[in-house]
Amino acid sequence: MEPTKPTPQAPLLLPAPTLMEKYGPLAVQLLRFAVVGVINTGIDFGIFNILSRIFDVTGGSKIIPIKAVAFLGANINSYLLNKHFTFKDKSQGDGAKKFSVYLAVSAIGAVLNISIVYAISTYVDPMFGLSKVLWLNLANLIATGVGLVWNFIGYKLVVFRAK
Repeated sequence: MEPTKPTPQAPLLLPAPTLMEKYGPLAVQLLRFAVVGVINTGIDFGIFNILSRIFDVTGGSKIIPIKAVAFLGANINSYLLNKHFTFKDKSQGDGAKKFSVYLAVSAIGAVLNISIVYAISTYVDPMFGLSKVLWLNLANLIATGVGLVWNFIGYKLVVFRAK
């Protein structure tokens, strides 16, 4: 009879930590907020580019209502996704009040966003060899970044704060 050779044991496999366990709830909210932001940015840019092409507008005061419509379309989607996905808000009964506060925070974000797009597209000549259309989109991207910071802080600390 031949002596048996020890067989190597399979390594002990532990389940991978969840995002929440690994990074914490704030990091998960930021990641979800970023995903929602990408979707909303797509909606904003889509509406913005379609309307600016339809009306052949690349700057000046005529860009304001175009940007406002694009921002509003993205903002409606933003409320629904942030309420249910990002902040998992389960509150009941104060929907109208919460939406009003959300709109107030968003309105400040909209003013920031629209003002930045207007100022850059109207008062700063295109740089880096960009066309007016690409410059307009760069202005929109900068405005979106500023709005992202404002909105996350406002939504987290004011609108969807845990009680």
